[in-house]
Amino acid sequence: MSTHHARLAALRDQLTRNRLDGFVVPLTDEHMSEYVGAYAQRLAWLTGFQGSAGTAAVLPEAAAIFTDGRYTLQVREQVSADDWQYVAVPDTSVAAWLGTHAPGGARIGYDPWLHTRAWVEEARRAMAAVGGELVAVDANPVDAIWPDRPAPSDAMLRVQADAAAGRTSAAKRGDVADWLAGIGADAVVIPALDSIAWLLNVRGSDVARTPVALSYAVVHADGTADLFVAPGKVDDAVAQHLGNAVRVRDRADFARALGGFAGRRVAIDPAMAVAAIFDAVEAGGGTTLALRDPTIVAKATKNAAEVDGHRAASLRDGAALTRFLRWIAAEAPKGGQTEMSAAARLESFRGETGMLRDLSFDAISATGAHGAIPHYHATPDSDLAIEPGHLYLIDSGGQYEDGTTDVTRVVPIGAPTAEMRDRFTRVLRGHIALATAAFPHGTTGQQLDALARLPLWQAGLDFAHGTGHGVGAYLSVHEGPARIAKPGYPGGGPQEPLRAGMILSNEPGYYKAGEYGIRIENLLLVVERDLPGGEATMLAFETLTLAPIDRDLIEPELLNDAERAWVDAYHARVAAALRPLLPADDAAWLDGRCAPLG
Repeated sequence: MSTHHARLAALRDQLTRNRLDGFVVPLTDEHMSEYVGAYAQRLAWLTGFQGSAGTAAVLPEAAAIFTDGRYTLQVREQVSADDWQYVAVPDTSVAAWLGTHAPGGARIGYDPWLHTRAWVEEARRAMAAVGGELVAVDANPVDAIWPDRPAPSDAMLRVQADAAAGRTSAAKRGDVADWLAGIGADAVVIPALDSIAWLLNVRGSDVARTPVALSYAVVHADGTADLFVAPGKVDDAVAQHLGNAVRVRDRADFARALGGFAGRRVAIDPAMAVAAIFDAVEAGGGTTLALRDPTIVAKATKNAAEVDGHRAASLRDGAALTRFLRWIAAEAPKGGQTEMSAAARLESFRGETGMLRDLSFDAISATGAHGAIPHYHATPDSDLAIEPGHLYLIDSGGQYEDGTTDVTRVVPIGAPTAEMRDRFTRVLRGHIALATAAFPHGTTGQQLDALARLPLWQAGLDFAHGTGHGVGAYLSVHEGPARIAKPGYPGGGPQEPLRAGMILSNEPGYYKAGEYGIRIENLLLVVERDLPGGEATMLAFETLTLAPIDRDLIEPELLNDAERAWVDAYHARVAAALRPLLPADDAAWLDGRCAPLG
């Protein structure tokens, strides 16, 4: 009997003891984070699924795992079909599945610290329709059967210097206080970890790949704040930085503190706050206002210091990636390299900069058929040798104190096929179309998404993920609210108008199941631009990422003159910017890879 089969059986036994007929296990934490600490990796522990988005539902006679199009192949590799049904979202929701599979009159448990109120209401309606009941649990039953569950991190907080942040925490809290005055509220609860880090100009190490600290914040109408964080995580330097206007309180007291708002109005973001937060405020006599976290747009709209920092990080990161690209091109054909060894080598190049704090996510280092899994993660069990005749895809990034990077390149190991070159060039054409777009204020990423897909659509092809996501300033590599995606795709929910200062990825791709994957990703800065003869200032993109795009995969005859000119200009810029940062041999190699297409 497999480990994960035994764990599923143990959970069912625990549910029986708890008088429950089912339970829902999301991949998130009490902050609705995308990337979570080891202590909150309940879905991976239960099922074996290693992706970054998913949910499981367990019933007495059935169990299902819900993933989106990014994980269609991966979930089948990692999760046993003997125990789990594979369900695609958004085609089917967890609530809808429960409504059709749960026994009549079933009691389905959920952890109110892991679900939004909207999810709870949807699931409650689905269960009511079949005479069932949705039951909030006081203790998560997965935790009861997870004997070696890791403890939450006890890493210390760190100060993010005001010079790097571009604004003081006092100024940011002042803006929040003004916002509260405008809506007539007394306080706002901020549970999102990256929002707290940005607001207070602090960083942490509690979540792998994301420099945040496990905490909650409540900002009051006078601009003061309460920071709820585990005792011992705040040293004298952080305490001095926070000052008297930020009261440090025990994170364990947060739920109880929420009951102290009787007669007051408290703003809470329904997308970022779990149901338990709303419930606690209302149970204590407070009035909740379901409004978006007031730091969200400000955090996404980078100021001059943050943009300058990202430019510096992009240069440093691009030089490290260029050294790696030269290395993989020389070493992979010799044999002996694997997906994991290649990822480790790239991390070492980044580490040699002396400024790497962490990776921004686990590298997607994928050769051959694994490249067709958009969010593949190599493990000792899946690690493939990188061999001639295949494409090698590396999607990776670094966390530096001045910026967060995310970049994807594809390298042919040996001579690529004509089909590979065709598909790569179509992806490149879509990448260029988005990079060179100009658009009016108020435009959303959804309106731009088709630009990146059209060259693929013209050949009857597409890709099953969003085209772009926001990126933080030494924060989360996936940052809202802006995104570039079509409706129904991951990241394709309510659309936010793009604003100057936002940083987003540009990453169209193509994936041939069982054979190879292609993705070209750079980061873009939204800028204002006056066009010759134009009647209004437009928005456009400036490409921030600097690294060569593999010329052996480009079919020049498929590019028009403007597209060819873009590739040549981009490569000239890459060579000029990175050459001074590289050893002589790497610089000479880069010059060859950045020569005009001709």
